[in-house]
Formats: sequence, C-alpha cells, structure tokens
Amino acid sequence: MAEQPMETTLRTALWRQFGAAIDMLENALVACPDTLWQEHLWIDSEGPEYGTFWDITYHTLSWLDLYLTGCSVEEFTPPAPFKKSSDDAIPKQPYTRDELHTYLKHLRKKCQSTITELSDEKVHQPFRFPWDSENPISYLELLLYAMRHVQEHAAHLSLFLGQHGISDEALDWVSQAKDEAGI
Repeated sequence: MAEQPMETTLRTALWRQFGAAIDMLENALVACPDTLWQEHLWIDSEGPEYGTFWDITYHTLSWLDLYLTGCSVEEFTPPAPFKKSSDDAIPKQPYTRDELHTYLKHLRKKCQSTITELSDEKVHQPFRFPWDSENPISYLELLLYAMRHVQEHAAHLSLFLGQHGISDEALDWVSQAKDEAGI
C-alpha cells in the first residue's frame, strides 16, 4: 500500500475527529426524550429562555455553520427557519428535533466537503471573532476551534441526559466519524 501524502492524512484525520464530534452531538439530539427538550442545563445570564436542551443544540449548530462559512458574524445568515444566534430574540416556540436534526445532517455534509475542498489559500484565510477582533486566527485554527465547540456542547448534552437517567448506548464515545467517504 502506497503512503498517502501528508495533506490527505491530515484531511482524513481532521474529518474523522470533527465528524465524530458532530456524531456525538447527533447522538445526544436523537436520544433526548421530549420531556427534556425544553429543560434547562443551566440558567443563562442572558435570560431564562436560554440554556435549554434545544437552545444549546441550536446554538452549537448555528455557530458551526458560521465557522464553516468563515465569514463574519454580521455577514452570516443561517438557513430558514432559523435566526442568528447573535440575535437577541429567541423564537417563541422552540425549534423541533426534526428541524435541528435536518440542520445537523446538512452541516455534517458541509463540514466534510469543506475539509475535502480545503485549499492552501483557505487554510490561511484570517478569521476575527467579534469578541477579539485584534487577534485573528487562521481558518485552519477556526476549524479546530469549531470542533472543540461542538464537542464541548455534545458533552454538556450527554452529561445532562445521563443525569436524567438516559443511558442510551448511543451516548457512548465516538472515536471516529461514521464514514470517511470523499476524503
């Protein structure tokens, strides 16, 4: 078997680990019973409507979408029916599991194709966080940051479910993305 170029090895590793983080988020989303969908994981200082299972799931997905896009917060608009995470107004009704699951599956594909199509130019493209515009990071570092963000909230949601007696095997650790097709 011939050795693969380092670029291919890095892309494959990045996708396998990023995909695994997304898969763990998906597992928590699917395992959440309706009775916990609107329950709080924590009380958020921004208001009592924040910090629920569905809100944290949406927050994770919308920021993942923004990070994969690589544009500024001001330029980013999520697909309908969603609103920007940065908007102050939270929907009157929570997003449904099906809406969020559809968004997650779309972002999983978007993430995989983004990694597959990474160019040297894109990897070095600067990104500025709105809260730290003086210290830009590369798009490659942004991808690693986004992966950590997804994993952090997947862990929050899984812990919350476990604390409420949900011991679904689907909440187990995912070591690699479900598949690597296309990388």
